[in-house]
Parts: sequence; C-alpha cells; structure tokens
Amino acid sequence: MSNIVIMGLQWGDEGKGKLVDFLSNSFDAVVRFQGGHNAGHTIKSKGKTYKLSILPSGLIQNKYSVIGSGVVVDPFTLLKEIKTLQKAGINITPNNLNIADNCSLIFSFHKDLDALLESNKGEKKIGTTGRGIGPAYEDIVGRRSIRICDLMNEDILSERLKNILYFHNILRAGLGLDKVSFNLILKEILDIKDEIISYSKDSFDITRKLSSKKNVMFEGAQGALLDVTNGTYPFVTSSHTLSSSAFVGGCTPMSSIDKTIGILKAYTTRVGSGPFPTELNDEVGNFLKLEGAEIGTVTGRDRRCGWFDAALVKKAITLSSIKSVVLTKLDVLDKMDKIKICTSYDIDGKIYDYLPNRIDLQNIVKPIYEEVAGWKSSIRNIKKIEDLPENAIKYIRKIEEICGINIDIISTGPDRSETIVVNPEVIK
Repeated sequence: MSNIVIMGLQWGDEGKGKLVDFLSNSFDAVVRFQGGHNAGHTIKSKGKTYKLSILPSGLIQNKYSVIGSGVVVDPFTLLKEIKTLQKAGINITPNNLNIADNCSLIFSFHKDLDALLESNKGEKKIGTTGRGIGPAYEDIVGRRSIRICDLMNEDILSERLKNILYFHNILRAGLGLDKVSFNLILKEILDIKDEIISYSKDSFDITRKLSSKKNVMFEGAQGALLDVTNGTYPFVTSSHTLSSSAFVGGCTPMSSIDKTIGILKAYTTRVGSGPFPTELNDEVGNFLKLEGAEIGTVTGRDRRCGWFDAALVKKAITLSSIKSVVLTKLDVLDKMDKIKICTSYDIDGKIYDYLPNRIDLQNIVKPIYEEVAGWKSSIRNIKKIEDLPENAIKYIRKIEEICGINIDIISTGPDRSETIVVNPEVIK
C-alpha cells in the first residue's frame, strides 16, 4: 500500500465515507485535510449506520485519525460528534484522534453571519449549509481567526477574541445584528477548552508522526466541482477540494503522496444552487432521488439529480491527476430502461468538452448525450465484475472510455460488504 488521497470528482456526496471505511484496514492513519462540519459521510457496516460531519471516517475502524490544519473546527459540534460515536461503541481517545493545533475555530457569530448573508441573496443563494464555514475561512485569510493553540493561554485567547470581535461587531452593526458579548463567548470556549486541548497536537509533531506510518489515507470532503477556485464559482465551498490541498491542510509534505483515488457516483447529484447541465426535473430525476435516498447527511435537503456528466468529471480528473476511480451507487440504476451519459456541451452552436468558467455560458449549456441500455436486474451483493449484467458492464466500460480512467472498485450498495474490487492492487 502507499499514501493516497481520496477525493470526490463531482459536487460531493459521491460515497467517500464508505470508501475510506472500506479501505481503512489497509492503512495506518486517516487524515481529514479541508472543509469543516459541512461534510456528510455516512458509513454502514454490520447493520449499523454512522454519520460523520467533522471526524475522519477511519475512526470507525479504530485507525489513528487526524483533523489536519486545513480544517475549520466547530469545537462544540466536534465534541458532540465524539460523544455520539462513543455512545455507539466507537473508541475515540487522544491516542487515536489528534487535531492539529493550528486549526482555526468556528464560533456562533460565524454561523450568524453565514445565515444572514445567505438569506439576503434571495434567488441568488449559494446553498451554504449555514454552519459558519465560509466566514471562518474568511477570518483565516484576514489573519484574525482563533486557533486551537490560542486556547492554551488565556491571555492570548482573550486578546485574539477581542481582535476578532472588533471586526465582527462592526460588521454586525452594519447588518443590523446585535453585538456579540465578549464575556459570553469567552466563557463558552473556556468551559470546553481543556477537552479540545486534550485531542490537540502541534501540527509539525503530527507531520512527523504521520511520516513514521507506512500507509496514510488523506480524506477529502465535498467534491472537486466545489473547489473555491476551480469549481463552479461562486456556487462552491470555501476551501480547496482538489487533491493538492492535502499538502496544505493534511500536515504532510508534497513528496509523501503517492497517488489519488477519485470517487464517482454512477449519476450526478448536487445540493444547493449553481449550474447543473444534466439536471433532471422530471420523473427520472425524482426516481434517482428516491431510489438513491438522495437527502443530504448534514443539511437534510433533497439533492438535485441528473445523468452522469463525463465532461465535468474529465476536468476534475485532469486537475487532480486521477489514475484510479471508484464508481458508487451503480445499483440505483438497476430498474432503468435507458441511461444517458453527457459527453460534451453545445453552447450557442459551439461544442465544448468542458464547462467554461463564464457564468453566462454555463447558463445556456445544452448537454450532448450518448445513450446506453439499462440492465433491469438487481446487482446487490454481486462480488465479481464478470457476474454483473452485460449492460451494467457496458455502462462501466463506456464511462472508462469517455473519461480515460480505470474503474478499480464498484459499490453495489450502501453496506461495506456490497463492494466489487476490480483491481486488487488498489487495496494491497
């Protein structure tokens, strides 16, 4: 095995949690490297369901797990999630969970700002989860964020809190919000700081600890198409979701990563607003939503559904140097007569094999499709690719052909056991 990055190649919800859990036995450590508790990773194993938003999925299999420096942390949500999993029988201690001490914290005033700014956008809403992720990242760039290491000295914490509240209270006054109480916020964080600190570790110490591990998995959140720079801006998340961000937020040097595995859903989904060329606002889209249980783990919102978009995927594959791919939720298509794959776009008479960055062009794209026959039978619990229906294999090969990749693992259901390993080298 080697050090790998696991990342989604669409708009998130591709099934990263299941894959990380499935592969965890082959790894010594799992690292979350970006995002916050806006991620939603659902893991099903042995009749139990675990829902994670901030914790690395490797904890389910008791692997050494790290929340890297690129993650923004809501300390209250973190502790709640830890306690929920502990009650469910998952072992979580400072021995198997470390949080980089230079992680920036999310506070209630970040959530207030997130919610207000989103509500004021009207029909132009981004679709944010309202969990304060964006404002927290803005404070990092503005060099006013409070980091976990600041909790270790009350004088420094007080100074940093005064500084950040000076900015936020001026902003809140202009937006018609009440002033945030310094004493209230300070008391809230002091009440839990010792518990947070118990899991924290200097980021460079984590780097050295990870370097001593033979096999490390870096777990991405959201998906490539939500990258703050290269995604469908401004309808994106506030962090970098491509594989390269593992070097920045994963407490690891560039030389330590051996390869990136991308995850694809057998169709396309999206939560929130933004362009979606293959979206289906009809009975087929509704079928995919119901059959695929397409409801956000974190938000509880229905996901928008559409056909597989190879044009979008090819761009994500190129930007993150993907060589190996996992295909998930293939079983959702079991009952379909015909299945379409978008290969390119017609934009005002010109053919594009990628989605341009210009919003005006994104709004007028017409997908160009190839159609393949469905297989009309259940693939649940099939363990070998050769045992899949012929048309299911043809669909897989067509995706490989168009996207120029190899599909090495296929998910045929939500449970850990419902997985076909096409290329065993991936899990060795």
